[in-house]
Amino acid sequence: MALSRIWSAFIIIAIITASVKTFFSVNDKAVFTAMVTGKSGDTIRIKTVPFLSSINEMPLDKGVQMIRVGEDKQMIYKIQTSDGILETCQTAVTLCLKLIGFLTLFMGFLSIAEKAGGIRFLSRIIGPFFTRIFPDIPKGHPAMGHMMMNFSANLLGLDNAATPFGLRAMESLQEINPNKTVASNPQIMFLCLHASGMTLVPVSIIAIRSAAKAANPMDIFIPCMIATFVATIASMMIVSFKQKINVFQPVILSWILGISALISVLVLYIRTLDTEAVQVFSGALTSGLILMIFFCIVLGAIYKKIEIFDGFIEGAKGGFDTAVRIVPYMVGMLVAISMLRSSGAFDALIGSIKSLLVMCGSDTKFVDAMPTALIKPFSGGGARGMMVDTMKTFGPDSFAGRLSCILQGSSDTTFYVIAVYFGSVAIKDTRYTIWSMLLADLIGVSTAVGMAYLFFG
Repeated sequence: MALSRIWSAFIIIAIITASVKTFFSVNDKAVFTAMVTGKSGDTIRIKTVPFLSSINEMPLDKGVQMIRVGEDKQMIYKIQTSDGILETCQTAVTLCLKLIGFLTLFMGFLSIAEKAGGIRFLSRIIGPFFTRIFPDIPKGHPAMGHMMMNFSANLLGLDNAATPFGLRAMESLQEINPNKTVASNPQIMFLCLHASGMTLVPVSIIAIRSAAKAANPMDIFIPCMIATFVATIASMMIVSFKQKINVFQPVILSWILGISALISVLVLYIRTLDTEAVQVFSGALTSGLILMIFFCIVLGAIYKKIEIFDGFIEGAKGGFDTAVRIVPYMVGMLVAISMLRSSGAFDALIGSIKSLLVMCGSDTKFVDAMPTALIKPFSGGGARGMMVDTMKTFGPDSFAGRLSCILQGSSDTTFYVIAVYFGSVAIKDTRYTIWSMLLADLIGVSTAVGMAYLFFG
């Protein structure tokens, strides 16, 4: 229900915004074409004027440029910053095709782990904690192990591994869902925790800052860590309140304090390393975890004397089917997001926020980084592009440049996650999932802004 309304709202707002710009702005007559057939990086021709004409005779909007095209003429143009509908459809299908390999591999190994009893073993380890925040899941159910694998991969920034683990977790939770078209309590809790995006080391962000010649690429590490941790705790609190789960139980508090202690130790250790050493350490840690998982699964399967390769093939087939099944959901969601961006609705929102803050006499320097936060729930790649653009425009060591990096590392692609994960199990009624995830995102963004002012303001 909620997802249908939001998806419809995206399309309606985008078309209305584009219509207003077409009829009332002299520099946006080609916006309809850009929305449908345009590509990111395309040159949108606006008008050709005499070369001696002063720019002041026709004020140019932000992003509009002029270039000389002859001895007596110059062209007014702008560069399209997002793909149109047709290109986005191809991108959505391409993303799903790229997922096939990862889903096939990891679901194949998960199948081996299930047959060898590894998932149930993992479930028993984390059972005391998970049975309290997932009270509707039977004790020892494989979903516990699948969720733990997903959270572990997310924690170490293994996005490619986290997705197949998460999809398998959703399928396991769907098996015990009494209403197959309505999101269950465990599915909502799992997805909100997953989408909070908690990551120990934001390796890719540090690498991008290093490439952008930041004086200290690692200076956003601790703010990112704090912001993403707060967002995760907020997700758990919000859903727990809605599901009437007591989060002050000794077992839950012990796990939270234990994880906090581990994070603190990791922070203290990483602060002793330079940028290059952090990247080497993080790469070894994340890659080593994947190899260790594969090693343990195969070793356990040998011990249990099961047909290892047959088990792999059985699970791998499910990975292919899942990748194909989510194509319609990906196309629908990414097209709606593309229309919002290419219509200029995002730019209008940013401008309105900045104008409102100026009227209230508030500080506005954080607004320059907000496009990253606003796009992140819709597109991870788009948010990454905004982060890079912000650092390029204002400098990697500017307040806006640093804040955009913290914002990139403090949340996840909410609507992408909803479309893919719920789409994989054909859930139609998401209940309160969306507003819970967006509220947690808001808390994460607010924390990120606060951390930026605290560390760099």
